[in-house]
Amino acid sequence: MSAHTAPALPRWPLLAIGLMLAGVLAAVALVRLSGTSIATPDAAAVAVRELRFEDRPDGSIAVIDARTGAQIESFVGEQGFVRGTLRGLVRERRRQQIGPEQPFALIARADGRLTLVDRSTARRVDLESFGPVNAGAFGRLLDAGRPTLHASGAQP
Repeated sequence: MSAHTAPALPRWPLLAIGLMLAGVLAAVALVRLSGTSIATPDAAAVAVRELRFEDRPDGSIAVIDARTGAQIESFVGEQGFVRGTLRGLVRERRRQQIGPEQPFALIARADGRLTLVDRSTARRVDLESFGPVNAGAFGRLLDAGRPTLHASGAQP
């Protein structure tokens, strides 16, 4: 054997790998073409809050409780994940010529997932897909601006 020739690989492992890859591709194509849904069904909603988001002249984003009309939070500064998420949803609203009057639904689910849904466009963002820190930026809005109960049950 010379220094320039590599040892030949046995044919049967290469053939087995090729057949396995072809089988996997065929199975994926079959599922995709059949229209079978592979999505996990949503768990029951344990909390829902209707929210509107408004840009302010100072560059901040005001978060408005759609039910009460009260401002519950304000995002100041970069807030890249929040801005990016909202930008994508608002872009779709503009494309469909829908204004900012319709609220978004922030939904906490029994399995711990958090979803931001735009019912006017049927778009949704599964926030937990972006990690706990990013999901937490929206998660804190579920209770923001609501009175908290002390251990005795009395409100402050």
